[in-house]
Amino acid sequence: MTSYSSPSAPSSRSRTNGLAIASLCCGIVGLFLLNIVLGPLAIVFGIIARRQATGQSGTGMAKAGIILGAVDLVLWLVLASVAAHNGGFGWYVGG
Repeated sequence: MTSYSSPSAPSSRSRTNGLAIASLCCGIVGLFLLNIVLGPLAIVFGIIARRQATGQSGTGMAKAGIILGAVDLVLWLVLASVAAHNGGFGWYVGG
């Protein structure tokens, strides 16, 4: 009879921190959609991921997520100030 169970060797590779990945994703998506929500999330996830960085890779992704989160917030501030200067947001339909 063939034995299919073999002892699994523990992986020596370090795993990427999931919060670092979430921070980077929130930062990238926040550039295009919902930057007022995803920007702060990217910053929070990135800070937590950098504090948990012991033994896991992903500190670069966490740092990029923090930076992109800050860019998201600045972008929202610029868009809000332009909208306030131009009379607000509105939809114009018609001819």
